[in-house]
Amino acid sequence: MAYKLKEVTIRTSNSEEGTKIINEIWGDITSGKLPLLFDSGHMFQKGVSPVSKYSNYSSDESGDYDLTIMAVTADFFGKMETAVSKGLYKKYDEKDENGEIGICTRKAWEKVWREQKSGDIKRVFTEDYESTVPSEYTKDGKAHCYLYIAIQ
Repeated sequence: MAYKLKEVTIRTSNSEEGTKIINEIWGDITSGKLPLLFDSGHMFQKGVSPVSKYSNYSSDESGDYDLTIMAVTADFFGKMETAVSKGLYKKYDEKDENGEIGICTRKAWEKVWREQKSGDIKRVFTEDYESTVPSEYTKDGKAHCYLYIAIQ
């Protein structure tokens, strides 16, 4: 009987070592070693998307936090859009013309950090969400990064 995970959580940071661990866990997920997008029989789970949840911050983005990678369905994004319309989250949408997920993700987070530093947003460091979409799964052929940042 095949099984699947709904989420995987690690404690990490934005340090070089933390980034290495994050890349390793994503490799395990995309390869099917951790059955989040695939079940344990390596069958792809239709209708699910991977989303990163950042929570349990020890301080801010410079400290440790929990990274949970979740398998979500489309209704998750509808709920996040509702939270944005209520002013609980701010949505960021960055893309890379050449399809590089790392570049669009870095652009999105740098925008958050600039707005935070300038005082344009006040982050609450409760739960933030990130969804990256490779170019081969988008209508425009570009990689996208969507961030939902909890704000006051």
